[in-house]
Amino acid sequence: MIKQITKENIPECVKVIRESFLTVAEEFGITPENAPRFTAFAVTEDRLYWQFDSEHRPMFAYFKDDKIVGYCSLFLMGDGVCEFNNLCTLPAYRHNKIGEKLLLNAFEQAKKLGCSKMTLSIIEENKRMRRWYENHGFIHTGTEKLDFFPFTCGYMEIEF
Repeated sequence: MIKQITKENIPECVKVIRESFLTVAEEFGITPENAPRFTAFAVTEDRLYWQFDSEHRPMFAYFKDDKIVGYCSLFLMGDGVCEFNNLCTLPAYRHNKIGEKLLLNAFEQAKKLGCSKMTLSIIEENKRMRRWYENHGFIHTGTEKLDFFPFTCGYMEIEF
């Protein structure tokens, strides 16, 4: 079941995000040394509390037996645009359509919040994720090589 999280859920969400993104880091050779800003290493309770309190990000979790096993958030950028962030599922729960359910819920929530466009960024080298998002209607809009990441950032968007 998907629910919007409360502040009390943030510590568990941080664990889910870090554990989930760690498998991506391992797959693509990302380490705390070569990419300390990567999600698996950079997300902290303080950061999520700040996003919750200061940015008022809608945050959603997938609960299974009262345990959080998936997470995502939206960042409302203004002018009808929101950014989809940190979609993740714990490794033991992958391939059960949890990510898809979180994405479809994010589409509904974004529309309710007045968004007509959703953007996101991916590891461009992660062809599997790029295809997954394209299969859900996203269009690839470009890439950027940032000095602080050992990978290329790919950008995608969808209009509602």
